[in-house]
Amino acid sequence: MSTPPVAAAEVGRVYDERAPIGDALREGQLHMWYWYDDTDDAPLAEAVRRIGRKVTETLGLREGEHVLDAGCGPGETAVMLARTYGVRVTGVTVSEYEVGRARERARHSGLGDVLSFQNGDYASLPFPDGSFDAVLALETLMYAADLDRVLAELFRVLRPRGRLALSDFSLESLCEPERVEKFMRSLKLNVLLPLPEWVRRLEAAGFRIEEHTQCGPRVFGMKSKYLTAAMEHHAEITERFGAEAVTAYSRAHQGFFAPRKDQIGYIVIAARKP
Repeated sequence: MSTPPVAAAEVGRVYDERAPIGDALREGQLHMWYWYDDTDDAPLAEAVRRIGRKVTETLGLREGEHVLDAGCGPGETAVMLARTYGVRVTGVTVSEYEVGRARERARHSGLGDVLSFQNGDYASLPFPDGSFDAVLALETLMYAADLDRVLAELFRVLRPRGRLALSDFSLESLCEPERVEKFMRSLKLNVLLPLPEWVRRLEAAGFRIEEHTQCGPRVFGMKSKYLTAAMEHHAEITERFGAEAVTAYSRAHQGFFAPRKDQIGYIVIAARKP
Protein backbone atom coordinates (compact mmCIF):
# COMPACT_ATOMS: atom_id res chain seq x y z
CA MET A 1 0.00 0.00 0.00
CA SER A 2 1.45 3.37 -1.01
CA THR A 3 1.77 6.14 1.51
CA PRO A 4 -0.61 9.09 0.94
CA PRO A 5 1.23 12.27 -0.08
CA VAL A 6 1.94 14.92 2.53
CA ALA A 7 -0.65 17.67 2.00
CA ALA A 8 0.40 21.28 1.44
CA ALA A 9 -1.34 22.32 4.67
CA GLU A 10 0.79 19.84 6.62
CA VAL A 11 3.97 21.12 4.99
CA GLY A 12 2.92 24.64 5.97
CA ARG A 13 2.27 23.58 9.55
CA VAL A 14 5.70 21.94 9.78
CA TYR A 15 7.40 25.06 8.47
CA ASP A 16 5.42 27.24 10.87
CA GLU A 17 6.90 25.12 13.67
CA ARG A 18 10.45 24.70 12.41
CA ALA A 19 11.16 27.84 10.40
CA PRO A 20 11.73 30.31 13.27
CA ILE A 21 14.87 28.51 14.47
CA GLY A 22 16.03 27.79 10.93
CA ASP A 23 15.44 31.44 10.02
CA ALA A 24 17.66 32.61 12.86
CA LEU A 25 20.31 29.94 12.32
CA ARG A 26 20.69 30.53 8.57
CA GLU A 27 19.88 34.25 8.47
CA GLY A 28 16.61 34.03 6.58
CA GLN A 29 17.52 31.30 4.09
CA LEU A 30 15.87 27.95 4.74
CA HIS A 31 17.82 25.99 2.20
CA MET A 32 20.98 23.93 1.98
CA TRP A 33 24.61 24.93 2.16
CA TYR A 34 27.59 24.65 -0.20
CA TRP A 35 31.13 24.02 1.01
CA TYR A 36 33.95 23.24 -1.41
CA ASP A 37 35.70 20.78 0.92
CA ASP A 38 36.39 20.06 4.57
CA THR A 39 38.95 22.86 4.79
CA ASP A 40 36.53 25.52 3.48
CA ASP A 41 36.13 27.89 6.43
CA ALA A 42 33.08 29.80 5.15
CA PRO A 43 30.57 30.41 7.99
CA LEU A 44 27.19 28.69 7.79
CA ALA A 45 25.25 31.74 6.55
CA GLU A 46 27.73 32.29 3.71
CA ALA A 47 27.64 28.60 2.73
CA VAL A 48 23.84 28.87 2.54
CA ARG A 49 24.01 32.09 0.50
CA ARG A 50 26.22 30.28 -2.02
CA ILE A 51 23.36 27.94 -2.91
CA GLY A 52 21.01 30.87 -3.42
CA ARG A 53 23.49 32.54 -5.75
CA LYS A 54 24.38 29.33 -7.59
CA VAL A 55 20.77 28.53 -8.42
CA THR A 56 19.55 32.04 -9.22
CA GLU A 57 22.51 32.83 -11.48
CA THR A 58 21.25 30.20 -13.92
CA LEU A 59 18.15 32.34 -14.55
CA GLY A 60 20.10 35.09 -16.31
CA LEU A 61 17.88 37.78 -14.78
CA ARG A 62 17.55 41.25 -16.31
CA GLU A 63 16.60 44.46 -14.57
CA GLY A 64 12.87 45.07 -14.44
CA GLU A 65 11.84 41.44 -14.92
CA HIS A 66 9.17 39.83 -12.76
CA VAL A 67 10.18 36.68 -10.84
CA LEU A 68 7.97 34.15 -9.09
CA ASP A 69 9.70 32.75 -6.00
CA ALA A 70 7.74 29.51 -5.65
CA GLY A 71 8.23 28.46 -2.04
CA CYS A 72 9.85 31.72 -0.99
CA GLY A 73 10.74 30.92 2.62
CA PRO A 74 11.18 33.88 4.97
CA GLY A 75 12.12 36.25 2.17
CA GLU A 76 15.88 36.68 2.26
CA THR A 77 16.40 35.15 -1.18
CA ALA A 78 13.78 37.46 -2.70
CA VAL A 79 15.51 40.47 -1.12
CA MET A 80 18.80 39.31 -2.62
CA LEU A 81 17.23 38.98 -6.08
CA ALA A 82 15.68 42.45 -5.99
CA ARG A 83 18.85 44.07 -4.66
CA THR A 84 21.28 42.25 -6.97
CA TYR A 85 19.35 42.17 -10.24
CA GLY A 86 16.81 44.99 -9.96
CA VAL A 87 13.86 42.62 -10.48
CA ARG A 88 10.36 42.48 -9.02
CA VAL A 89 9.67 39.36 -6.95
CA THR A 90 6.39 37.77 -5.98
CA GLY A 91 6.83 35.09 -3.34
CA VAL A 92 4.40 32.28 -2.56
CA THR A 93 4.58 29.92 0.41
CA VAL A 94 2.26 27.60 2.34
CA SER A 95 3.69 28.83 5.65
CA GLU A 96 2.01 31.74 7.47
CA TYR A 97 5.18 32.30 9.49
CA GLU A 98 7.25 32.65 6.33
CA VAL A 99 4.81 35.13 4.78
CA GLY A 100 4.99 37.31 7.88
CA ARG A 101 8.78 37.25 8.08
CA ALA A 102 9.16 37.84 4.34
CA ARG A 103 6.92 40.91 4.47
CA GLU A 104 8.88 42.19 7.45
CA ARG A 105 12.14 41.73 5.55
CA ALA A 106 10.70 43.56 2.56
CA ARG A 107 9.82 46.55 4.74
CA HIS A 108 13.19 46.63 6.46
CA SER A 109 15.11 46.26 3.19
CA GLY A 110 13.54 49.37 1.66
CA LEU A 111 12.48 47.25 -1.32
CA GLY A 112 8.83 46.88 -0.40
CA ASP A 113 7.74 48.44 -3.69
CA VAL A 114 9.19 45.53 -5.70
CA LEU A 115 8.63 42.66 -3.26
CA SER A 116 5.31 41.00 -2.43
CA PHE A 117 4.53 37.79 -0.57
CA GLN A 118 1.40 35.74 -0.12
CA ASN A 119 0.20 32.49 1.32
CA GLY A 120 -0.66 30.00 -1.38
CA ASP A 121 -0.11 26.63 -3.01
CA TYR A 122 1.99 26.47 -6.16
CA ALA A 123 -0.27 23.68 -7.43
CA SER A 124 -3.00 26.30 -7.92
CA LEU A 125 -1.53 29.74 -8.51
CA PRO A 126 -3.77 32.85 -8.60
CA PHE A 127 -1.93 34.47 -11.50
CA PRO A 128 -2.89 34.85 -15.18
CA ASP A 129 -1.07 32.92 -17.89
CA GLY A 130 2.32 34.37 -18.80
CA SER A 131 2.62 36.56 -15.70
CA PHE A 132 6.32 36.00 -15.01
CA ASP A 133 9.64 36.26 -16.82
CA ALA A 134 11.25 33.70 -14.54
CA VAL A 135 10.40 31.21 -11.82
CA LEU A 136 12.69 30.20 -8.96
CA ALA A 137 11.91 26.91 -7.19
CA LEU A 138 14.64 26.61 -4.59
CA GLU A 139 14.22 23.29 -2.77
CA THR A 140 10.43 23.37 -3.05
CA LEU A 141 9.30 20.90 -5.72
CA MET A 142 10.24 17.98 -3.47
CA TYR A 143 7.15 18.86 -1.39
CA ALA A 144 4.76 18.65 -4.35
CA ALA A 145 1.91 16.21 -3.72
CA ASP A 146 1.37 16.15 -7.51
CA LEU A 147 4.63 17.14 -9.22
CA ASP A 148 3.23 17.09 -12.75
CA ARG A 149 0.40 19.43 -11.76
CA VAL A 150 2.85 21.85 -10.14
CA LEU A 151 5.14 21.83 -13.17
CA ALA A 152 2.14 22.53 -15.39
CA GLU A 153 1.23 25.53 -13.23
CA LEU A 154 4.76 26.93 -13.33
CA PHE A 155 4.80 26.45 -17.09
CA ARG A 156 1.43 28.21 -17.39
CA VAL A 157 2.42 31.33 -15.46
CA LEU A 158 5.68 31.78 -17.38
CA ARG A 159 5.66 33.94 -20.49
CA PRO A 160 6.94 32.36 -23.72
CA ARG A 161 10.74 32.07 -23.48
CA GLY A 162 10.46 32.45 -19.71
CA ARG A 163 13.00 30.62 -17.54
CA LEU A 164 12.79 28.19 -14.64
CA ALA A 165 15.58 27.45 -12.17
CA LEU A 166 15.17 24.74 -9.57
CA SER A 167 17.24 22.92 -7.03
CA ASP A 168 16.26 19.84 -5.09
CA PHE A 169 17.56 16.63 -3.60
CA SER A 170 18.08 13.68 -5.93
CA LEU A 171 18.08 9.95 -5.24
CA GLU A 172 21.51 8.50 -5.96
CA SER A 173 21.33 4.96 -4.51
CA LEU A 174 18.62 2.37 -3.98
CA CYS A 175 20.65 0.55 -1.33
CA GLU A 176 19.42 0.68 2.28
CA PRO A 177 16.06 2.26 1.38
CA GLU A 178 15.11 2.51 5.05
CA ARG A 179 17.67 5.30 5.43
CA VAL A 180 16.06 7.24 2.59
CA GLU A 181 12.59 6.64 4.04
CA LYS A 182 13.69 8.19 7.35
CA PHE A 183 15.10 11.15 5.42
CA MET A 184 11.85 11.73 3.54
CA ARG A 185 9.65 11.33 6.64
CA SER A 186 11.77 13.75 8.62
CA LEU A 187 11.52 16.46 5.95
CA LYS A 188 7.91 15.65 4.89
CA LEU A 189 9.03 15.10 1.30
CA ASN A 190 6.79 13.79 -1.45
CA VAL A 191 9.35 13.74 -4.25
CA LEU A 192 12.86 12.28 -4.43
CA LEU A 193 13.93 11.46 -7.98
CA PRO A 194 17.17 10.62 -9.80
CA LEU A 195 18.41 13.43 -12.04
CA PRO A 196 17.31 11.73 -15.30
CA GLU A 197 13.76 11.46 -13.94
CA TRP A 198 13.76 15.13 -12.95
CA VAL A 199 14.74 15.94 -16.53
CA ARG A 200 12.08 13.63 -17.98
CA ARG A 201 9.30 15.15 -15.87
CA LEU A 202 10.29 18.69 -16.80
CA GLU A 203 10.42 17.86 -20.47
CA ALA A 204 7.02 16.14 -20.24
CA ALA A 205 5.65 19.40 -18.81
CA GLY A 206 6.90 21.25 -21.89
CA PHE A 207 10.16 22.71 -20.61
CA ARG A 208 13.38 22.67 -22.59
CA ILE A 209 16.38 21.80 -20.42
CA GLU A 210 19.32 24.16 -20.85
CA GLU A 211 21.61 23.20 -17.97
CA HIS A 212 21.84 20.75 -15.11
CA THR A 213 24.41 20.22 -12.39
CA GLN A 214 24.91 17.56 -9.71
CA CYS A 215 26.65 19.02 -6.65
CA GLY A 216 25.61 16.55 -3.96
CA PRO A 217 29.14 15.98 -2.54
CA ARG A 218 29.44 19.70 -1.75
CA VAL A 219 25.91 19.91 -0.33
CA PHE A 220 24.44 16.83 1.37
CA GLY A 221 27.94 15.36 1.41
CA MET A 222 28.91 18.16 3.82
CA LYS A 223 26.25 17.31 6.42
CA SER A 224 28.91 16.67 9.10
CA LYS A 225 30.40 20.09 8.43
CA TYR A 226 26.94 21.60 8.81
CA LEU A 227 26.58 20.04 12.27
CA THR A 228 29.89 21.54 13.35
CA ALA A 229 28.93 24.96 11.97
CA ALA A 230 25.47 24.86 13.55
CA MET A 231 26.88 23.98 16.96
CA GLU A 232 28.84 27.23 16.90
CA HIS A 233 25.46 28.99 17.21
CA HIS A 234 23.96 26.63 19.78
CA ALA A 235 24.32 28.94 22.77
CA GLU A 236 22.79 32.00 21.09
CA ILE A 237 19.94 30.00 19.53
CA THR A 238 19.21 28.34 22.87
CA GLU A 239 19.21 31.68 24.66
CA ARG A 240 16.75 33.07 22.12
CA PHE A 241 14.34 30.12 21.76
CA GLY A 242 14.92 28.03 24.90
CA ALA A 243 16.49 24.61 25.38
CA GLU A 244 13.21 22.73 24.96
CA ALA A 245 12.51 24.28 21.55
CA VAL A 246 16.05 23.67 20.34
CA THR A 247 15.91 20.03 21.45
CA ALA A 248 12.59 19.55 19.65
CA TYR A 249 14.03 21.15 16.50
CA SER A 250 17.03 18.82 16.59
CA ARG A 251 14.91 15.73 17.11
CA ALA A 252 12.60 16.69 14.26
CA HIS A 253 15.57 16.70 11.88
CA GLN A 254 17.31 13.52 13.04
CA GLY A 255 16.08 11.59 10.02
CA PHE A 256 17.74 14.10 7.71
CA PHE A 257 21.11 12.65 8.68
CA ALA A 258 20.11 8.98 8.21
CA PRO A 259 21.21 8.47 4.56
CA ARG A 260 24.79 7.85 3.60
CA LYS A 261 26.51 10.69 1.78
CA ASP A 262 26.35 8.78 -1.52
CA GLN A 263 22.58 8.18 -1.30
CA ILE A 264 21.38 11.79 -1.61
CA GLY A 265 22.46 14.18 -4.32
CA TYR A 266 21.62 17.81 -4.96
CA ILE A 267 20.68 18.94 -8.44
CA VAL A 268 20.38 22.37 -10.07
CA ILE A 269 18.39 22.54 -13.31
CA ALA A 270 17.80 25.50 -15.62
CA ALA A 271 14.99 25.19 -18.16
CA ARG A 272 12.99 27.36 -20.52
CA LYS A 273 9.42 27.56 -21.77
CA PRO A 274 9.64 27.51 -25.58
